[in-house]
Amino acid sequence: MDLSLLPAANLSQLSVIDVITALGALGTASFGLVDTTKAAGGGVSRVGMGDIKKALAPLFGGNPSPTDRSTPLTYASVLDNLRANWMNGTVLADQKAIAKTLIKLRLTAATSAQLAAATGVDPDELAVIATKINTGVALSPAEADTFGRFDLALTSLFDQAYQRADQRYRNAAKILAGAFSVAIAFVAGFLYSHPGNGGAFSKLCAYVQHPFAWEAILAGALATPIAPVAKDLTSAIAAGTNLVQKMSKP
Repeated sequence: MDLSLLPAANLSQLSVIDVITALGALGTASFGLVDTTKAAGGGVSRVGMGDIKKALAPLFGGNPSPTDRSTPLTYASVLDNLRANWMNGTVLADQKAIAKTLIKLRLTAATSAQLAAATGVDPDELAVIATKINTGVALSPAEADTFGRFDLALTSLFDQAYQRADQRYRNAAKILAGAFSVAIAFVAGFLYSHPGNGGAFSKLCAYVQHPFAWEAILAGALATPIAPVAKDLTSAIAAGTNLVQKMSKP
């Protein structure tokens, strides 16, 4: 089998800026493909909702109904609201604030036991606080302190959930982008090279056995982390090069 491979370009003639720009373009394209998966039922944007759902469930008791949407404050309705904001990419701080607001709107004497159990505050005190809030009666200093601890507990609960969800989403997006990036680089390397003679399968076998194929795979792997910073890095290198050139002139 002929393993001769003629790259479409002489890579040794490319400057560092050209390489970084090319890798950045490849990484950007791969992240663009990741974004297109959202058209299929949310795609990668659904990753992380499990952490939010896990934090939300205890606030609605042991086994909340996943189908009851009779009011905007049922478990299913609140989960739909949070999912819509998560998949739409609403600012993380705003998502946490929305989640807290929806839970506070559920605070009544009937739901106080569930919320107290999930947040670690006294259920009897929280029931009194809920009644006073719903009837417009001012809270005593001790009750205000309890309500403040309830608020902080909700903040901590949702902050942990959203941070974990965001990390999980970012990792999944990077892994998927890496897969797309390697695939694009591999296919592009095959199309822009000449892997011997014969049929498509023979050419593919020749291509895989040539170092140029592994260089393409390496380029795809490197493109994923470089994509978000490629523009700034390229600009910085260009500015540094210009500065050195000016300083070297007599």
